Amino acid sequence: MPFWASISILGLVQAALVALPAPRRRPAWVERLRSPWWALVPALSIAVVIGAIEVTPGSADALTYIALVAVPPLAAFALAALVRRDRVEPRISRFRAVSREGRPGWLVPVLVAVALFTLAWVAPRSLAGEAAATALSGLACVTLGWLLVCGVPARWLRLGVYAMAVIDSIYVSSDLLQGPNAVLNAAAPAAGLPQLQAVHFGSALMGFGDLFVAALVGCLLAAEGWRRDGGHGGSANGSGKGEAVDRQLCAAVLVAALALCFDLLFFAVDELPSTVPVAVALALIQWQWPVGESTAKR
Repeated sequence: MPFWASISILGLVQAALVALPAPRRRPAWVERLRSPWWALVPALSIAVVIGAIEVTPGSADALTYIALVAVPPLAAFALAALVRRDRVEPRISRFRAVSREGRPGWLVPVLVAVALFTLAWVAPRSLAGEAAATALSGLACVTLGWLLVCGVPARWLRLGVYAMAVIDSIYVSSDLLQGPNAVLNAAAPAAGLPQLQAVHFGSALMGFGDLFVAALVGCLLAAEGWRRDGGHGGSANGSGKGEAVDRQLCAAVLVAALALCFDLLFFAVDELPSTVPVAVALALIQWQWPVGESTAKR
């Protein structure tokens, strides 16, 4: 697949991750860990990883095994509990998806995650295998984004997203990202197991953090809508919920448009910070639909 098509599809994947998360109630145990300091995670996810690989290239191998072990269960959880459904569930449960019979609905999400992992393993160089690995990584990012949104006040987390984009841009423009990125992208687990620490699709490469920031923004917008509606999923006439969904979908469209336009710069450069379109979309949405810092009812 040509590069322009590959990178365009990855930009659309980022947009899909903004639209995918559904509002979910914050679990009680997060209250003990809630802190604005967690807002540093997005920026540190770039700075620490790049610094560690620069100092100790072998850390890239450790990261690929961490991703190999963590991504599939995180993806299964996202499928079970965090992504939007066609139907509106009358009750939001904590850390479980509920089937029609009232039992935890984990079977299908786990089977889907296993199928995606298997496809990514047996066909690593095909578009189908790369798409499966990308789907796993993206869904895992939804879970990571939701956990972070649950533990950080929204205003601090927005600053964290902007800081991540700024640091990413500095690293790329100063040529500090290329070397460590090459080492990380080349790291592979034994037995031909999938490389889930980075995103390979067609002839394009994208960092795990580029998917993470998109999923994080989607979770942030979903959570802000949840808080604004007082944790009830909308007002009596559904207008609150509708506005929250509109904000999230509008952000996804903005990310898609900005990413596709941003990719035109590849005609002049070889590497771009793919976090920037997501951060710009978040800023535009925040400017158009400012959300106050209300507290979710429990």
